[in-house]
Amino acid sequence: MHSTIQIAASLLILVPFILAQVGRLTPSSLAYIVLNLAGSIVLAIDALLGAQWGFLLLEGVWAVVSAISLVRWARGRRRLGAGPARPPRASQRR
Repeated sequence: MHSTIQIAASLLILVPFILAQVGRLTPSSLAYIVLNLAGSIVLAIDALLGAQWGFLLLEGVWAVVSAISLVRWARGRRRLGAGPARPPRASQRR
């Protein structure tokens, strides 16, 4: 079970990376960022529990950078007004 979790988490990082390398996904896309964040968090927790300090450093930094990218992505969408379209409220319709 432990190896299965490690492999699954590794694939969460590797698949978007491969897709970005072949031009099917951009590193700034939400899917890329979220998959990297999820995979790195799982692997960082696994490294912490196994007292694998070098691996924890690698995955911990990967998770932090991915989290920062996610915040920047969200701020960029908000700044561009790219949120979900909402119909005007009844009081705004005339």
